[in-house]
Amino acid sequence: MTIDSHHHFWKYNPAEYSWIDDAMSAIRRDFLAADLAREIEHANVDAVISVQARQSLDETRWLLELARANAFIAGVVGWLPMVSPSAGDHLDALLADARGKLVGLRHVLQAEPDDYAFDAHFTVILRQLALQNLSYDILILERQLPSAIALVDRHPNLTFVLDHLAKPRIKDGAISPWRERIGELAKRPNVYCKISGMVTEADYRAWTPDQLRPYVDVALESFGPHRLMFGSDWPVCLVACDYTRWANIVRGFIQTLSPTEQADIMGNTARRAYRL
Repeated sequence: MTIDSHHHFWKYNPAEYSWIDDAMSAIRRDFLAADLAREIEHANVDAVISVQARQSLDETRWLLELARANAFIAGVVGWLPMVSPSAGDHLDALLADARGKLVGLRHVLQAEPDDYAFDAHFTVILRQLALQNLSYDILILERQLPSAIALVDRHPNLTFVLDHLAKPRIKDGAISPWRERIGELAKRPNVYCKISGMVTEADYRAWTPDQLRPYVDVALESFGPHRLMFGSDWPVCLVACDYTRWANIVRGFIQTLSPTEQADIMGNTARRAYRL
C-alpha cells in the first residue's frame, strides 16, 4: 500500500492562511477531500495522513470528520493548545471522538522560540502521547535542529516524525550544517523523517530533481529506508510541482533500492510510525 504521509486540507480564508503570500497565490482556494481523491488516483497512492494546517481545535475536529467520511484518509495529525493547562482535557476529548483516526499531534514550532516545546504543559502532553501510542510531528527550520535533538532526548519513549527534512536551505544550495545535524538527530531510533516539502524550499520555478538529490541521499544515509516516508505536502507543493510529478520524482530517487526498501518509503514506514 502506498501512503502519502503528509498533506493538508483547507477552506481558504485570507486571515487564517496569511502565510500564503503572493508568490503562492495558486493555492489561495479551497482544497478538499474530493480534490485529493482525484490526485491520489492519478498518482497511484492508496491512502493519506492529513496534517493540521491551522492551529485550531475546530480544524482538528473537521479533519477527523473528513477521515471518518473518507476511507482513503488513514489518519490525522491534529493540533491542540499544547501549553494550556487544559491541553490534557482537549486530548481526551479528541481521542473519545476520533474512532482511531487521530494518530498524532503537531505544533508549528518553526514559528516559536527554541524553548517552546520544553514548557511544562507541552511536556505533559508529549508524555501522554507516548502512553497512548501516538506520535508527534516536528515542524522546524534547519537552525532549530539542535533544539529538536534536545527535545527528542527528553522523550525517548515517544515516536517523533520530522517533517520536510527540517527544511534545509535548498534554494541556497547549502548542505552543512544541516547534514551533520540531521545525522545526529537520526541516531535517535524513535525519530522518523518525511521526504516532503522539498520543492518549496527550492526556487519554485527553477528547481530540478538533481538539486534535491543530495538532500535525499543524506536522509537515506542517516535514517535508512525503514525510517523514511514519502509525503506530498499537497496542496502546498502545487506552487512548484504537481502531485503526480512529485510522487514519481520520489519513486525515481529510490528506484535503485530493493523492493522492500522502496515499499518502506512509499508506505510501510508510515504504517509503522503512525501505527496504522
